[in-house]
Amino acid sequence: MSKTEQPEDSEKEVVAVTKHGQATIPKRFRDKLGIDAPGKVLFRETEEGEVIVEHVRSPSEMRGFATRSEATTDKPATQLLREKREQDRDEHDARFPTEE
Repeated sequence: MSKTEQPEDSEKEVVAVTKHGQATIPKRFRDKLGIDAPGKVLFRETEEGEVIVEHVRSPSEMRGFATRSEATTDKPATQLLREKREQDRDEHDARFPTEE
């Protein structure tokens, strides 16, 4: 287990990084982000250059997400695609009427 140092600022914690690039996410941050082991996190860089760590949901956590979503439908994907193409065609025809 690596030693950790806690600076005066309670929102920061210094952790050791192994020669393999591994670091232990402190328990309080894992708890705050809802990260269980084993699990995955996402590192992303903001435009300001800050690195953000986010929890990545597992497939089991996502199970049932679509059924809870208001965006669900009983229509087959081919029917949805057909309807979307028809809508796009109607919008195009309205913007660019053909000369007869």
